[in-house]
Amino acid sequence: MTDVIMRKVVTNEDDLNRDPLSGTPGAHPLGTGAGAASGGVAGAAVGMAVGGPVGGVIGAAVGAVAGGLAGKGAAETVNPTAEEHFWRETYIREPYYAKGKAYEYYAPGFRAGWEGRVRHDGRTFEEAEPELTANYRITKSELDPDWRDVRPAARAAWNRVDLSWKAKQ
Repeated sequence: MTDVIMRKVVTNEDDLNRDPLSGTPGAHPLGTGAGAASGGVAGAAVGMAVGGPVGGVIGAAVGAVAGGLAGKGAAETVNPTAEEHFWRETYIREPYYAKGKAYEYYAPGFRAGWEGRVRHDGRTFEEAEPELTANYRITKSELDPDWRDVRPAARAAWNRVDLSWKAKQ
């Protein structure tokens, strides 16, 4: 049987990661937290170099706020809940799908792709791949597949976000 099943994936309103203050969809605490942490470290380093220990404290505070806002903006660009829902519904129609492999096998690759596309804005997948690979290897569990096995899934998720962004421009 060669029937192709097409279906539109609709995100559940309850899964839109709404911001607790503004109610806007797409707020994600991990994006805000990651941005705040990296901004705080960068701000502290610059502050220490320019103003010593006091400059380091001020730099960390300013960097954390700026980084948190940047991280929130990046996280709002891609809704992780909607991406996971999309891929969970469609992964079996991907050309790299191996019969019998569950969504959970590919999930870490999808996540690396959509998160990486946000993190490496302005770069191609190939340019960002060394960092994507390194980050994947650091965060994967012993049960997760090797990067080479989920690379096609990461690439597909990267491309999906990329096309979505280009369509909005």
